[in-house]
Amino acid sequence: MREPGEIGTMTELRVEIDALDRQLVTLLAARARLIDRAAELKPGEGLPARITPRVEEVIGNVRAEAEAQGWDPDLAEAMWRQMVEWSIAREEAVMGPGDQE
Repeated sequence: MREPGEIGTMTELRVEIDALDRQLVTLLAARARLIDRAAELKPGEGLPARITPRVEEVIGNVRAEAEAQGWDPDLAEAMWRQMVEWSIAREEAVMGPGDQE
């Protein structure tokens, strides 16, 4: 990936953005596969799909990493909360609902 200052035209910039988008989708798909595995493992460990303290830990980690990377932590949190809710719904479709505080 090239540094933004090395990119001289919008055409080149779009190529970089498209390549990065492909990488992001690949990473998010890998995360979804881990969520599928969590839905398989959690019942055997007596865990529900939603574990509120873990959700907040994940969000805290994301906010901290966003801040460290110079990215808007509020945006990162909003995106991750949506992704986490999607993940929990995916797990609940397999496991059934439940909450652990």
